[in-house]
Amino acid sequence: MTIFLIWVIAFALIAYFANKRWDSGVSQGLDKMLPSVLKTHGENRYLWIGAMAVLGATTLVRPVDILLVVILVAIIGLVVMKLANWASSKATH
Repeated sequence: MTIFLIWVIAFALIAYFANKRWDSGVSQGLDKMLPSVLKTHGENRYLWIGAMAVLGATTLVRPVDILLVVILVAIIGLVVMKLANWASSKATH
């Protein structure tokens, strides 16, 4: 129960401060990191704030879990990229 309360408090604080600073930097910073398809251009404010708050609170409460997920996603991404390169090289011959 304690971890859940810490997560809720972290979520609320991250969401509050991200919402408060959305126009003065959070939106522009998010747009710099995202690919063009996902750029916010100031839209979808509450969706992005919620996503950032969930990721931030989970990272604060369970950092090892987040690290393992990031490593797993990176490995899967590399395998998919290698398979796509291999398949495209076979398709051109």
